[in-house]
Amino acid sequence: MAENKGKTDSIRMSMQGCQTNNGFVQNEDILEKDPDPGSRLDGAVAVLGPVEPDLKDIRPYAGMPKEVLFQFSGQARYRLPREVLFWLTVASVFVLIGATIAIIAVSPKCLDWWQAGPMYQIYPRSFKDSDMDGNGDLKGIQEKLDYITTLNIKTIWITSFYKSSLKDFRHGVEDFREIDPIFGTMKDFENLVAAIHDKGLKLIIDFIPNHTSDKHAWFQLSRTRTGKYTDYYIWHDCTHENGITVPPNNWEIIQFWLTKGVDGFSFDAVKFLLEAEHLRDEAQVNKTQIPDTVTHYWELYHDFTTTQVGMHDIVRSFRQTMDQYSREPGRYRFMGIEAYGESIDRTMMYYGLPFVQEADFPFNNYLSELNAPSGNGVFEVITSWMENMPEGKWPNWMIGGPDRARLTSRLGAEYVNIMNMLVFTLPGTPITYYGEEIGMRNILVTNLNESYDVDTLFSKSPMQWDNSSNAGFSEASHTWLPTSSDYHTVNVDVQKTQPGSALKFYQELSLLHVNELLLSRGWFCYLRNNSHSVVYTRELDGIDRVFLVVLNFGESSLLNLKEMVPNIPTRASIRLSTSFADKGGEVDTHDILLDKGEGLVLEYNTKNLLHHQTAFRDRCFVSNRACYSSTLNLLHSLC
Repeated sequence: MAENKGKTDSIRMSMQGCQTNNGFVQNEDILEKDPDPGSRLDGAVAVLGPVEPDLKDIRPYAGMPKEVLFQFSGQARYRLPREVLFWLTVASVFVLIGATIAIIAVSPKCLDWWQAGPMYQIYPRSFKDSDMDGNGDLKGIQEKLDYITTLNIKTIWITSFYKSSLKDFRHGVEDFREIDPIFGTMKDFENLVAAIHDKGLKLIIDFIPNHTSDKHAWFQLSRTRTGKYTDYYIWHDCTHENGITVPPNNWEIIQFWLTKGVDGFSFDAVKFLLEAEHLRDEAQVNKTQIPDTVTHYWELYHDFTTTQVGMHDIVRSFRQTMDQYSREPGRYRFMGIEAYGESIDRTMMYYGLPFVQEADFPFNNYLSELNAPSGNGVFEVITSWMENMPEGKWPNWMIGGPDRARLTSRLGAEYVNIMNMLVFTLPGTPITYYGEEIGMRNILVTNLNESYDVDTLFSKSPMQWDNSSNAGFSEASHTWLPTSSDYHTVNVDVQKTQPGSALKFYQELSLLHVNELLLSRGWFCYLRNNSHSVVYTRELDGIDRVFLVVLNFGESSLLNLKEMVPNIPTRASIRLSTSFADKGGEVDTHDILLDKGEGLVLEYNTKNLLHHQTAFRDRCFVSNRACYSSTLNLLHSLC
């Protein structure tokens, strides 16, 4: 009996004011209340119905049943804080959304990859030979990608490598879908594209879409296979896919290379896309010249064979194809136009109309046509482009190319650094032709074993890598063009460790261009030019520093910057100089002596930016207006 009684006691429920303890320790502050003696029978547990708990003297405790929890949660002291937190959360979300929308609304358009850094143009037959046949190739370019990255290059531009019967490989293309065997295979190209992208670089290639209108008389005669006109055009039967006729055309060709991973094109010779239907003789420049003696292209006006009505419609169709492949985030496809020989007005038309885009920019080769150093000549090229460029468009600058004499041969070795300083401190994209970073010059030999336009070959000599045989370009016994005679001293290997070399200076310039908002996004304001010098500033709202660039293209000159720039400090620091000895020093802005071919990037602090001043307003340009907030460390457009 005692054992049974103990078991009964062990399972007896403890009743405290009709509250059941479900295994949790109650709050110690809960007062013990004796049950009413009259309500309990000896040896039995009183079973009572649900009773509303008295919460007056009870505080919340762990494990309380939901009925009790609901009673507490409904009290004002618990409900109000909860509602306040809820609405604060809602308000915070709306504030965050509003702030995000506001930041997006006031933020200027980000620079795209083709704007963010320099382009490096490579003539593939002359860059690096990997298979010892004396010709540069695609594998050779891939071998040298690490070198290209040391130049802070963002985009590699490879000129024509298509299968061609012409040894110059520029315009006589036989098959736009084939790599000429001299350069390698399609697999080599695919590997090169992958390697370029792995380095974080982009790739653009040449494309020459020249053709005539389908209404041209020769085209009609060729279509009907009439006499000699039969082979004036290459004919290919249309293909049929799902009952739809698919004609072969340039757009297929463009799509072919875009699917291979190409990031953009340089469209060449587009002004020849259409010709006048009447086939009249073009007018002579010199009307007194005997017609039979007219043998040069420049002796005629080409009003009937260039820039015909409808040509820009074709260019816009190319743009539409590029845009279709630009929809993937981060894969914008660049479109450049080579407009050599065009007037500045016609060149600017390749930018397109305000709401109808064509090229991202036509390539600006006007600096590469300067054959004598001149401050006035440089100034005219700069202002001609900036004043005629449509609002909001992006400029570019190049000082050399495969069809132009090299800079050193045109102006002299003493102007290599100053011209590189010019293109890297102007607004826009600088474009470097391979070898210009080390100051390569034209080859001087005249007995070249080439049959196509020999005059254009002098600037295409092999890249000078070191002072070994063939300048490190090839291990072959013979190269397609001879190397320049100065390769023992003018080469990458020597200059990469030589303080003050052209290569070292180029690397400093490109690094400054990448890291400074003043150069990538800032205003350009020109101050002065004469036969010797060009002076301009780069400045940006929100940054109290200014770069002042001073370039001397003549003999030694003395400049007084205080006469040009209001409120300029008496002393300015030298951020970069073509003279290695001046690096890190200061100049007296009242009296600056510049030697022949010397350039300075000066830096000083000021809050009086020139583009806000009425006297300089007509001398200042900017492509994409932006301001910098040092507090938020971001760019905005509320200037």
